[in-house]
Amino acid sequence: MVDAHASEKGGLAPAPRPRGLRWRSWLRALHRDFGYFVVGLTFVYAASGLAVNHIADWDPNFIESERTVELGRALPDNDDDVAAVRVREALQMTGRVDAIDRVNDEELELRSGPTTVTANLRTGSILVRDRKPRRLLRAANWLHLNRGKKAWTIVADGYAVLLLLLATSGLFMLPGRKGLLGRGGVLLLLGTAVPVAYVIFSGGP
Repeated sequence: MVDAHASEKGGLAPAPRPRGLRWRSWLRALHRDFGYFVVGLTFVYAASGLAVNHIADWDPNFIESERTVELGRALPDNDDDVAAVRVREALQMTGRVDAIDRVNDEELELRSGPTTVTANLRTGSILVRDRKPRRLLRAANWLHLNRGKKAWTIVADGYAVLLLLLATSGLFMLPGRKGLLGRGGVLLLLGTAVPVAYVIFSGGP
């Protein structure tokens, strides 16, 4: 007797999957789709996290540079505006000067946007400090540190919930020895032990 589920080509249709396999199949599909969805946000938070973790070693938002220009002659020390004009001419500065301040008897400071110029009026030595933003990384840090206020808080909370769903679904995706009751469980315990051990041995908060 031919099976009612036989295909037109004469082969037998595959047996229906057990219910346990069905829910794991759905779980894998959700895990996959959520994983793809949060890839962009994960890159943003991971890159920013690495950057701000080492804030004592570098500025994660700006690239700072310095250069010195020697005029070889003194600058007028009795008229700050004239001295500022001479400094701008020497540096070929064409942008607007935001501020001109006398630091002390010998030094005059000019600020133009992200550039700070300090001129020694007696020696004619000019120190130029520039700050250029790390555009992509600065934007990532701005998002990571939630400088976007209420609107970004909703996005960040949603991302955190999706990460929890990904972590939880990952626990039950595989059955048997490779899953939670086998190798997966061992790795779960090892991963959990990392923050616990650090808190214990570092003395905690």
